[in-house]
Amino acid sequence: MPESTSNTDADTDADTAADTATVAADTMQAMTYETYGGPEVLALTRQPRPKVGPGEVLVRVRSASVNPVDWKLMSGGLDAVMDVRFPVVPGWDVSGVVEAVGFDTPEFSAGDEVLAYARKDYVHGGTFAELVTVPVRALARKPASMSWDEAAGLPLAGLTALRLLNCLDVGQGDTVLVHAAAGGVGSLAVQIARSLGARVIGTASERNHERLRELGGEPVAYGDGVVERVRALAPDGVDAVADFVGGVLEVTEAVLAEGGRHGSIADASVIEAGGHYVWVRPDGDDLTHLTRLVEKGELSVPVARTFPLAQLADAFRLSAEGHAAGKIVVQVSTD
Repeated sequence: MPESTSNTDADTDADTAADTATVAADTMQAMTYETYGGPEVLALTRQPRPKVGPGEVLVRVRSASVNPVDWKLMSGGLDAVMDVRFPVVPGWDVSGVVEAVGFDTPEFSAGDEVLAYARKDYVHGGTFAELVTVPVRALARKPASMSWDEAAGLPLAGLTALRLLNCLDVGQGDTVLVHAAAGGVGSLAVQIARSLGARVIGTASERNHERLRELGGEPVAYGDGVVERVRALAPDGVDAVADFVGGVLEVTEAVLAEGGRHGSIADASVIEAGGHYVWVRPDGDDLTHLTRLVEKGELSVPVARTFPLAQLADAFRLSAEGHAAGKIVVQVSTD
């Protein structure tokens, strides 16, 4: 009898181990929230492994970067704009390795190193997880010269900057004013505008002026007198103004040359003043253009700080403070 009992216990242990392995294979770790709120609603949970649909690839996430839209969505601030399916895995920026591809997705193969702005039509399966599905139209190949953290920090911010600059038709010989030029989007806009042949003046806190000069911009301080400081550098006004902070339309209009162009990603009222209001779109071709600028040494992605996946709430809090000089990145895996 003792031998029979021992065999039964061993069989039970084996069955338990097999069940655990099955669960692990069919699920993944992810940061999720079940209801709108602040960082306190985030929890590390196990979620079903995503299915790979037509026109998609499954990416094993190496890094994912934080953007203000992530915690604004979590607070319910965009509920009138986007459908949400709880539980939500937040996050739209990703770098990682292709694990599987959809049956009609020959553009990529398992093992490819990629990055993407992985926004979908509704908010549910995001990038702060071990695995994420990404529409192939949003993917680009990761340059070997970029770290995983840098690659994760590029898509949303870089595409936002590029889209606004393209809307403003920025090109060779233009003088461009970039509001919030040291921020996550603005610092990329400075470099992209320089790659287009423009001269760039950027508003930034004095502590970031040296960094802005390194990126090829001419810094001016925020606050009282900013119009005069910009005019001192561009007496005839600037050809274009790219606003990445909001609340600066009066300054924009005061420094814009006659016939100049302006736009914002943060202030829809610019439309009434003849400007462009831009919301970024996933676009693998534009993202590939940005990676080529990286490969040519014309674009770099400053990473301010990294966090492990379980500390996503702290990463969101830091982002909400608005003082990070560069991208905030969550490292999901390091294998």
